[in-house]
Amino acid sequence: MPLVKPGFPETSASTLFMAKKSSKRLMGVGIIGCGNISNAYFQHTKPFADYVKIVACADIDVERAKSKAAEQGLGKGYSVEELLADPEVDIVLNLTIPAAHATVNQQALKAGKHAYCEKPFGLNYKEGLKTFNDATKRKLRVGCAPDTVLGGGIQTCRKLIDDGAIGRPVAATANMMGHGPEGWHPNPDFFYQPGGGPLFDMGPYYLTSLVTMLGPVKSVAASSTISFKERMIGSKPLAGQKIKVRTPTHHCGVLEFAQGAIATVTMSFDVWAHHVPLLEIYGTEGSIQCPDPNHFNGDVLLWTTKKREWTKVPLTHNGDTGRGIGIADMANAIQNRRPHRASGELGLHVVEVMESFQASWKAGKRIALKSKVRQPEAMPAGLALGRLS
Repeated sequence: MPLVKPGFPETSASTLFMAKKSSKRLMGVGIIGCGNISNAYFQHTKPFADYVKIVACADIDVERAKSKAAEQGLGKGYSVEELLADPEVDIVLNLTIPAAHATVNQQALKAGKHAYCEKPFGLNYKEGLKTFNDATKRKLRVGCAPDTVLGGGIQTCRKLIDDGAIGRPVAATANMMGHGPEGWHPNPDFFYQPGGGPLFDMGPYYLTSLVTMLGPVKSVAASSTISFKERMIGSKPLAGQKIKVRTPTHHCGVLEFAQGAIATVTMSFDVWAHHVPLLEIYGTEGSIQCPDPNHFNGDVLLWTTKKREWTKVPLTHNGDTGRGIGIADMANAIQNRRPHRASGELGLHVVEVMESFQASWKAGKRIALKSKVRQPEAMPAGLALGRLS
């Protein structure tokens, strides 16, 4: 019997956030997975030195971990087992491939560590829920990227909505459309296998932004297709090789939010060019054009019934932050026994939304979601880089 029912009844307040308070204010982070994305975390956690410190790194290739440790001035380049046994590591930062996210998160929890992973939280709702239940049972925290939603761009949009700048939100549109990564990625095959595609690759940025601004999703109705059965790799070293496409590459969906808004969402690797907006929110008294949700900053444009023209809005939150603010916020939340924003609960909700796209397509009907995540608390406005309060 699961420890938490799929609807998460009161989990945030009653169980997940009862994690034992650490006696240390600064929490040690151990990275598992020393690929290119690790460099962003090494760089962007530095401003949050009052909250977290990367103390070790590990990789399935131990020599790669040792090399990365030397490059970053760490004394600890580990195997995964060594990192999980290190008492200085309070939080495991899981930067492995998506197929390993749930497994590595569960290993970290079993070792008594909090876990924070790159998106997605799992390849499906079932494995993500197991991770969430394990964390709840052990009174540990789990977190999940993207934390781009905590940057200046999306947080400025969130503040405009909360302040009533566009009245009551009634609709939104989110569009990620291009022609796939095979033209530039050195090994793009996995993008076209189950668990890949535009929805699981880029969807978390857009969907997490929508939930951050509009609250949880209530239901999904969607259609999907594979427009091109094969893809030709155009980048070295595999240029000229063909990829068999085994997952949908074009998704169109309608999301109904618990608070009443409706969003249209298109995620595609099948579009050569377009003029549609990336992300916009529409209210009873105006509209907001949001910046690229894959970034932490960018221009925010506001149109209201009073001004009746698009106006650039100065960012109310710091736009210079980067990957690392989410794990720093989780560390600070653990110390202060409050909910963290880039939470596993939110990551799992987004996974269920993405999984429901394909479930709706296959069943030919609207899918009601089981999870009922709480809308993350907005970041305080006007904070200096590296501050959380």
